Amino acid sequence: MLLLGFDIGSSSVKGSLVDGESGKCLASAFYPKQEMKMVAHQAGWAEQDPELWWENLKLALKDILNESGVLPADIGAIGISYQMHGLVLAGKDFNVLRPSIIWCDSRATGIGENAFREIGNQKCLTNLLNSPGNFTASKLSWVKENEHELFDKIHKAMLPGDFIAMKMTGEIKTTISGLSEGIMWNFKENSIATLLLDHYGIDGDLIPELTDTFGVQGQLSEKAANELGLKPGIKISYRAGDQPNNALSLNVLNPGEIAATAGTSGVVYGVSDKIKFDPLSRVNTFAHVNHSDVSPRLGVLLCINGTGILNSWLKANVGNNSFSYEEMNEQASKIPIGSENLAILPFGNGAERVLKNTSPGAQISGLNFNIHHSAHLFRAAQEGIAFSFKYGMDVMENIGVKAQVIRAGHANMFLSPIFRETLACITDATIELFNTDGSIGAARGAGIGCGYYKSESEAFSNLQKLEVVQPDIAYATAYQAAYLNWKEILEKSI
Repeated sequence: MLLLGFDIGSSSVKGSLVDGESGKCLASAFYPKQEMKMVAHQAGWAEQDPELWWENLKLALKDILNESGVLPADIGAIGISYQMHGLVLAGKDFNVLRPSIIWCDSRATGIGENAFREIGNQKCLTNLLNSPGNFTASKLSWVKENEHELFDKIHKAMLPGDFIAMKMTGEIKTTISGLSEGIMWNFKENSIATLLLDHYGIDGDLIPELTDTFGVQGQLSEKAANELGLKPGIKISYRAGDQPNNALSLNVLNPGEIAATAGTSGVVYGVSDKIKFDPLSRVNTFAHVNHSDVSPRLGVLLCINGTGILNSWLKANVGNNSFSYEEMNEQASKIPIGSENLAILPFGNGAERVLKNTSPGAQISGLNFNIHHSAHLFRAAQEGIAFSFKYGMDVMENIGVKAQVIRAGHANMFLSPIFRETLACITDATIELFNTDGSIGAARGAGIGCGYYKSESEAFSNLQKLEVVQPDIAYATAYQAAYLNWKEILEKSI
């Protein structure tokens, strides 16, 4: 069976066609080739037209079909991954009422903070596992407060993946995992979070019907099939937010397993079987793709805004773009662990949730003009990024997520031997690197959901592992000393 996966990002929409038997990606494509248009009518706002996602999905699929040459009739299931925390509103005719308020829009921050205080911190955390924050429910409350006439026309409030599934099936449904990322799921009561919705004065009827993350959520309608160039009746059998889906794509499903990404920003996503929360809300807890009331699987998400963006800033402003990343790595490798007491805090890309929403800014500490040069900066930056991961992972460990294995795609900062070695040594975790991405993960998820794979282990039996990095005990002491020095500098700055 051929499996089709789509990853609906805010920059582009990527699709991949996977041969279910071999696990091989037969073709992939993304659109647009430049970043997708994002509109900000005011500072801190970010909106996108959901129809743009659909149009770019169609363009990516057209390229995939042309490149692979497969018969559309051979495609058996479709999976959807999507940018988390967005809000899409549809009327009774299923047409979108306004642009989507997407994940990086911060207009509802104050609404969420007020709800957290008024409902009570402990009550929110014990039921929702998170502060309402700037998540989807708070964005919906913003619409209610500021766009009254439009709010009265809402039939259903969706997440971005729900919208794509609606376009494919003609049905509006959502998942427990999706509701949890919008802070609309009550883990204590195992039901929709009327605790928060009632506080906001939002009718629970606006929440779509529930469907399973894995399972036949609907079938491709004749209208959608004609638009996509596919056959009607293909099963839509998986959907998940991008970070839970990234974890799935790396076969991170059980306690002790960690998925990580380190592009412009960094994410560490760990799985726990205990319904716990961070009392300071420095990390977020959502229902993972394989969560159930009987067998809990919680995804604990750490997001660090300032990671690879520091490395790219140094490349442009210290290296004057005259060095490739590989050349920067080579220079850094000649510098000893700890960068001869030079330390860099990478937090120059906005307020950091793991630092209790403070924004200390990026900082260079211990610079000695007689000792340090550009190679020291290159190494200290990579160490500082890895140390920021360690700092956040200690918070995760306090709520039951202890890293034994860190899995990541072979991309971005994980291409750097220094970054990988630093992270492995200070976390004492094995790092496994794989050749996969979100759209491939969504395709595999579709195979699980439609029953083509009999188990999750079968779905990932042919996942290609490219490299394994073990903690090196010979370097552990030096890295630990460098981390403690870095941590002391950080804690003095916040």
